[in-house]
Amino acid sequence: MEHFVTDINDLDSEKTYTYKEYLLWKFKERVELIKGKIFRMSPAPSISHQNISRNINKVLDHYFFGEPCKVFYAPLDVLLPDKKNLQKKMTFLPWYSRIFASSAITKKLQTVKNAPVLLIWSLKSYLPGNSKKEMDYKFDLYQEAGVQEYRLVYPEEKSINIFVLKDDGYIGLKPISEGRILTSSLFPEVQAEVDKIFV
Repeated sequence: MEHFVTDINDLDSEKTYTYKEYLLWKFKERVELIKGKIFRMSPAPSISHQNISRNINKVLDHYFFGEPCKVFYAPLDVLLPDKKNLQKKMTFLPWYSRIFASSAITKKLQTVKNAPVLLIWSLKSYLPGNSKKEMDYKFDLYQEAGVQEYRLVYPEEKSINIFVLKDDGYIGLKPISEGRILTSSLFPEVQAEVDKIFV
């Protein structure tokens, strides 16, 4: 018999949980499950932050409409592969500030299975959740999972850092800032004026 968890305080923060167990959690708090460990998530982003995400969405939606590779917006369950144990999956629940391009969808669970091709994380620098420790940890997580292109968007600085996966490791490209055209190594046809993203 399935046992639903309705209070987050009933969970053990030191315990490692599975995605199957996660599906039984029915409390209001939003959490990430990273390599089985529970992480509380930050509140929804500000209006300014949402404007930037929407502008990025417009560019991606226009290009990927009707294509096999689809664009998805968090929150959405994503099952990242654990290359150290191919029989299991790391489970990761992204928050509202991440955008994905992927063609690997499991219709039964409505999740993205395996690593997204492109991942965009628009940082909320005013929140403690975007700590250097968290950024370092998730950089390694995405690299290990095989996310081919990873972008970090800095709203306050109006700049974007791009990392491209090569030989199982990320290579950082020159940061993109105002006055320049944003392109993708994976999808060179996708272009956007950086000035129009940060309006």
